[in-house]
Amino acid sequence: MVRFKNRYITIEVCSSEVPENKPLALKSYLFHEALMDKIQQLHGDFGIAAVRTGLLTKYCNENTRIAIIRCRHGPHKFVTSALPFLTKVGKLDVTLRTLHVGATLKHSFVFIQKHQRSYLDLMWSKLKTDDERKALEAAVLDFTKTDVSLNKEGLLKL
Repeated sequence: MVRFKNRYITIEVCSSEVPENKPLALKSYLFHEALMDKIQQLHGDFGIAAVRTGLLTKYCNENTRIAIIRCRHGPHKFVTSALPFLTKVGKLDVTLRTLHVGATLKHSFVFIQKHQRSYLDLMWSKLKTDDERKALEAAVLDFTKTDVSLNKEGLLKL
């Protein structure tokens, strides 16, 4: 039995079209397709073949605009090299920032919690009522938005 090592890439999706206080309509399958197209463009068939088996968008949060991508160790270099060149996801113009590359999903979530805590402190000063603050905190610290089923459907098309 062979153990496959994975890398979890934490990225921040920035868009000048949508204001910061509005949620970004970021669907994981659209992001997956755009990333695969960019890897095809930059690294060709070899890059696609190396990345295809292990690439999966594990987490997308529309409020904080953070996503986690899982890929195999080794071909993760193709993914990290293609991320800065990805400028369009669906019909939305985006800029991607790589925040963290980790070996486990747990460490990625620990990093995201620290990062989102600082985001939450920044956004709390802009909200007026406690209800708005509680709703924002619940949305920011929600780690249940994984669309793995959508990713698996997208992988079956390839």
